[in-house]
Amino acid sequence: MNQTLVVIKPQAVARGLSGKIMARYEEKGLKLAAVKLMQAERDLLAQHYAEHAGKSFYDNLLETMGSGPVLAMVLEGTDAVTAVRMLNGATDPLKASPGTIRGDFGLEMAHNVVHASDSIQSSQREISLWFPELAVK
Repeated sequence: MNQTLVVIKPQAVARGLSGKIMARYEEKGLKLAAVKLMQAERDLLAQHYAEHAGKSFYDNLLETMGSGPVLAMVLEGTDAVTAVRMLNGATDPLKASPGTIRGDFGLEMAHNVVHASDSIQSSQREISLWFPELAVK
């Protein structure tokens, strides 16, 4: 049993897809451990995407992620990181298989509808950024 962070991106929230996306995770058997609708501040996004600093797409990524509200959530279950990434599909929505979240709801790499942690270590770091109230004290 482990946890992972998922962020439903601004374009997906604006399109009214949050409920459909959350349902996919719940139907798989993942449990919603925490959720919040929020406007992500640039500082949070810079910390979250620190490994991409200096790359050509970095500024656009921060601008896109800060362009509207996001729905951040912590999901838990057996091998949650792997389960979520499988449900999400390939990062590029045009390469994501039909039936995956990105394959069904995304069209562009910059608007691929969801972010998910890529490892248990990343999930722990990301959850502590987005949900500091859940950090072990």
